[in-house]
Amino acid sequence: MYSESDLAGAVEAGAISPDAAAALRNHVAASRSTPTVDEESFRLLSGFNDIFVGIASILILVAVGWIGFYIGGKIIGLDASEGPRQVGVAVAFGGFGVSITSWLLAEYFTRQRRMALPSILLLLGFAGGFFVGFGAIWGANAPWISEQLGLTNELQHRQLAGGIGVVTGIVTAGVTWLHWRRFMVPITVAVGALALVAVAVGAVTAFVPASQEALNPMLLIAGALVFVFAMRWDMSDRERRTRRSDVAFWLHLAAAPLIAHPVFHMLGVFEGPVSGPVAGVVIALYVFFAGVALAVDRRALLVSSLVYVLWAMYALFEQSGAVELAAALTALVIGSALLTLSAFWQPMRRQVVGLLGSGIGGRLPPTQQLAIA
Repeated sequence: MYSESDLAGAVEAGAISPDAAAALRNHVAASRSTPTVDEESFRLLSGFNDIFVGIASILILVAVGWIGFYIGGKIIGLDASEGPRQVGVAVAFGGFGVSITSWLLAEYFTRQRRMALPSILLLLGFAGGFFVGFGAIWGANAPWISEQLGLTNELQHRQLAGGIGVVTGIVTAGVTWLHWRRFMVPITVAVGALALVAVAVGAVTAFVPASQEALNPMLLIAGALVFVFAMRWDMSDRERRTRRSDVAFWLHLAAAPLIAHPVFHMLGVFEGPVSGPVAGVVIALYVFFAGVALAVDRRALLVSSLVYVLWAMYALFEQSGAVELAAALTALVIGSALLTLSAFWQPMRRQVVGLLGSGIGGRLPPTQQLAIA
């Protein structure tokens, strides 16, 4: 399976002509009776070898982390009686070992072979390993830093931990940017965005303890900002022919749960029995999310909020007396609705985009495939 970015890369490399690429796009669109932009395609697997290499990479990274922890422990003379400082140093050896190994493996499997799944796993290994390693060093020295700064109460210690988390997150986002510049893995931008969200939310909750009560609103605001960022990438490639579209896909995938989960948690969907009015609000919100998904031609919001509308619909059927068939009827109604939405995605999308006018609608992905001469 080849994505639009692969096809664009082939054109840039001179492997095929722009006319041939356009003919292939139009042929695929005609055979599937759907515009190419509506496919929302991205490449996760190019073959079973991706899975094979992915499993091997995970085994190697786990082994390197374990060996790094062991070697780090031997170097500092770690034993069962040692404190958190020594343990932190050993953990740092393992984390940095995973990060360095991930980068080295990416030089071949990402930069040369362009294997999708291994590239994603190696990126996560690089960023995660660096975050653990860098954070472990600072965390291991937190008691010493606290002593030098003269911190005495619990709030000050919590703020120190928050500061360490902020520094670690910012530095991790920075090295993730370096990884992006080197390998251009589409998911990298989303990982960096989530790291910055974690830094911002962690900093606010650490330095303003009362803000923990407003965690869901903060996550919702962060999700909206990531969504706007995703739309900037999307609007720069309306026909979804380049890597920018793949980047936007992962950003939408990151933004969706940050938007959906806080909204429904603030409604108290899973905090007790769902009343009829609340269930109605949940269903109305899902319809609104469907409209947004149709407008931007991305389905991530629908997937992220699916569990909530299922629960709300189940509550409605149960309250109406269909206790024994509530689950079956819920699955039937929601499943039928989603299949109908998928089957009539294009005409529905044309209606939604048409309602937005030429100003906004003209900046969204086109509602029909544009042939390229």
